[in-house]
Amino acid sequence: MELFFLIALTIFIILVSLPIVVLLYRPSFTNLPPGNFGLPYIGESLEFLSTGRKGHPEKFISDRMAKYSHQIFSTSILGEETAVVCGAHGNKFLFSNENKLVTAWWPKSILKLFPSSAHSSIQAEGMRMRKMLPHFLKPEALQRYISVMDSMAQRHFEDFWEGKEQVSVYPLAKFYTFTVACKVFVSMEDRKRVTKFAAPFNDMASGIMSIPIDLPGTSFHRGIKASRIIRNEMLAIIKQRRKDLDENKASPTQDILSHMLVATDEDGQRLGDIGIADKIISLLIGGHDTASASITFVVKYLSELPEIYNNVLKEQLEILKSKAPGELLNWEDIQKMKYSWNVVCEVMRLAPPLQGSFREALHDFNYGGFSIPKGWKLYWSTHSTHKNPEYFPLPEKFDPSRFEGSGPAPYTFVPFGGGPRMCPGKEYARLEILVFLHNIVKRFKWKKMIPDEKIVVDPMPIPAKGLPVYLYPQKHD
Repeated sequence: MELFFLIALTIFIILVSLPIVVLLYRPSFTNLPPGNFGLPYIGESLEFLSTGRKGHPEKFISDRMAKYSHQIFSTSILGEETAVVCGAHGNKFLFSNENKLVTAWWPKSILKLFPSSAHSSIQAEGMRMRKMLPHFLKPEALQRYISVMDSMAQRHFEDFWEGKEQVSVYPLAKFYTFTVACKVFVSMEDRKRVTKFAAPFNDMASGIMSIPIDLPGTSFHRGIKASRIIRNEMLAIIKQRRKDLDENKASPTQDILSHMLVATDEDGQRLGDIGIADKIISLLIGGHDTASASITFVVKYLSELPEIYNNVLKEQLEILKSKAPGELLNWEDIQKMKYSWNVVCEVMRLAPPLQGSFREALHDFNYGGFSIPKGWKLYWSTHSTHKNPEYFPLPEKFDPSRFEGSGPAPYTFVPFGGGPRMCPGKEYARLEILVFLHNIVKRFKWKKMIPDEKIVVDPMPIPAKGLPVYLYPQKHD
């Protein structure tokens, strides 16, 4: 009771005293974007996060666009005064002005979850990562992993799906994508070790986009505890890999971890173990969370739309017929999956795995007739375009033909972001999702066990109960 009283008293003092601080230190600009800064410190963070957890992540954006402006509005998110830039024009503005007017910014929680970020700027860290990754994540380099993904998918379905009358899709999709990421990024294949390693990643991912209050019971507190467990495991892996490299038991080019251990920066300096651990952890989170969410929603929509399912099945069976018994998928097969990829894109339009991201103003500047002070945060959201009838007529209708030909207008379909900071793992995710899709439709039809299962966003969109489905073995020659 005493601890509870002290916590309550601390929160009360913060809420009482911060309005004065906010008024004293809020920039004296008179032409700020219209909006509402909400409660002191907390701002509108609770509503920003809760609309996603209630299954309507677009509501926070759409309500304020309707109330204030379709171009830009002000709010306070995660303790920061923020301008939310909306629409295709807003996306183009931010993506085109990277490192000119704006730069990447992450919430303060990142500094505790990823300690190495505190020792250098987020911008510098991002640039260093992007110089390292293209060698492994460009299409030419990823081609060699298609057969690896296919063999892992086949084993995954044999072990966890075949012979079952029902399964929960989301946890299985997460385990598949995490297993693949561990193989591709750090050459970890032992299933028991992968399972142990996977357990704390959910808590860490939730902690990244949370109010940075480190108290027991909060997402942030759970995320910090999980990050320590994961980092210790990763440091042990790094120590062993250094030894293997020294003894020529591992190749400097076998995966991203080896590359990071031997790579040097412009000054000839190698990265430290903590920095490498944090970078690999961020890749493992990004490399499986978004793909597993997209895979889950592909399964969801195919169960609801039999005509779409049949068209996907037809395309995948044509590819299957062209293969010799036991022959694994290759690059040419992936290139034939045009309709299937259009389906995946439409899934990502309706249920984008990335909800948006932050930037920070490098200078004072004007946008849409309003002043943006230096240091303010800017946020762009997929929801300001993906479900906007101005860009996608009948936006709630599932229509893969939107992606035929030249596809949607520029800056309207942004599940991977855009500009210099477009997700470098876009092609990796495409291969992983399509390989999974090929393997599931050639084996099964399925039916949702919960017809109207709630969708929550924390921080990725997921079905609240994990999307349990009834399985029906596929019958074909």
